[in-house]
Amino acid sequence: MKKDRLLWADDEIDLLKPYVLFLEEKGYEVVTATNGRDALDLCRQQPFDLVFLDENMPGLSGLETLNAIKETLPSLPIVMITKSEEENIMDQAIGNKIADYLIKPVNPNQILLTLKKNLHKTAIVNDALTQDYRQRFQEIGVMISQAATVEDWQEVWRKLVYWELELEQAQTGMDEFLQMQKMEADSLFAKFVARHYLEWMTRPESRPLMSPDLFKNKLFPLLDSGEHVWFILIDNFRFDQWRCIKPYLSEQFQIDEQLYLSLLPTATQYARNAIFSGLMPLQIQQMFPDLWVDEDEEQGKNLNEEPLIRTQLERYRKVCPFSYHKINDVAAGDRLLDEMRQLMDNPLNVVVFNFIDMLSHARTESKMIRELASSEAAYRSLTESWYRHSSLSSLLRYLAGQKVKVILTTDHGTIRVDNPVKVVGDKNTNTNLRYKLGKSLNYNPKQVFEVKQPAQYHLPSPNLSTSYVFAMNNDFFAYPNNYNYYVGYYKDTFQHGGISLEEMMIPLITLEGK
Repeated sequence: MKKDRLLWADDEIDLLKPYVLFLEEKGYEVVTATNGRDALDLCRQQPFDLVFLDENMPGLSGLETLNAIKETLPSLPIVMITKSEEENIMDQAIGNKIADYLIKPVNPNQILLTLKKNLHKTAIVNDALTQDYRQRFQEIGVMISQAATVEDWQEVWRKLVYWELELEQAQTGMDEFLQMQKMEADSLFAKFVARHYLEWMTRPESRPLMSPDLFKNKLFPLLDSGEHVWFILIDNFRFDQWRCIKPYLSEQFQIDEQLYLSLLPTATQYARNAIFSGLMPLQIQQMFPDLWVDEDEEQGKNLNEEPLIRTQLERYRKVCPFSYHKINDVAAGDRLLDEMRQLMDNPLNVVVFNFIDMLSHARTESKMIRELASSEAAYRSLTESWYRHSSLSSLLRYLAGQKVKVILTTDHGTIRVDNPVKVVGDKNTNTNLRYKLGKSLNYNPKQVFEVKQPAQYHLPSPNLSTSYVFAMNNDFFAYPNNYNYYVGYYKDTFQHGGISLEEMMIPLITLEGK
């Protein structure tokens, strides 16, 4: 095994022989220098894993040496050692991105601790994570098998997402075990939804919080108490993606994190329109036929969101001036930011951000985007990168300093599919890969959740014989015609519309500036 090589620069290096011997006994290779110039030359000539640097050396000072090394080797960890406790010296050193700061006289354990933090932290964390997850593996398995309520499944999903994000940061070899648990959870969750979904539709007073309930249960109480509210919806925004951007908001906001259930189909036309109207899809079609767009119509399925919001406000007798903005590109985001001062007088402002949905579709259609988002971790990373540089980030930074409440949520999530399931339908059958509706659909009923009487589920029926089928687990629907090409094109893409924790168990976040 390769030894870690250390450079120790100190004009009194002879007095530090015991420390050098201590480190060599611990398995480190130590090279010494008595001045900053020699230390700089050594760094240019040979590789080191870490540098101990005395702050007070004759000639080239410790801070000057630090700056010079960082210019050529910015990632090399440097530990500053000094007798001085002056705050300005500490500030200068920290400002130059030192790895650690030790005050003389140092003791061997301090030195060993800083080496572990800077050279062995990853290995130590990986070992601890592996051991911790092994201990939790059985516990999570029991939670999955015994989950009997929506609250149970919410806790399962929180655990799985937590461990997915933890394990992706480390090379533990435990990822496959977690994926097995996620697949088992999705399978059992789909059966849970299939057992209870009709009850949720027929007994709204006792169902869990779902898409049509958001305004009534979460938004209106805030408006009634006199709050000014920004309702921000990120299309196709999963719980794990929320957890990736959460650290960027935790310093600015007090965060109330909840989960709620998207209704079926987990698609914009149904779930998002249900949020903004406060109605089930069949109710929208019956009460506002001019605002409902059928599956076979070519126009966009989310073009009537602003009038749907207005109908819900009027139905609940909310006299509430509001604005509605849909952000599809940078220019639209910039226009929104330019209008912020005027919008602050509105009791309600609604904003829809479409980037993540566009990203998932682009990943299907573009080989380059598929390469960039080749895995779940890469997909999350692209989401995080988008957020950091987006108008949404600028908007939330501005709102953190205002007396407003922010509800940040989504209409549905998405799941990575890789198992084709055959469905046969006529030419009028819709094209979504995770749900189908049509007449005379032919499929294996054991592989799907079927709805033969859509009206009972508050779903529209273009024809009297219309039925719906929903994909479960990581399945996607494929036609027998040109089957191999179809499967090859859509396998390993992100899709939505069906039943899974990823699609249905989605974030509902309330933010208030600190």
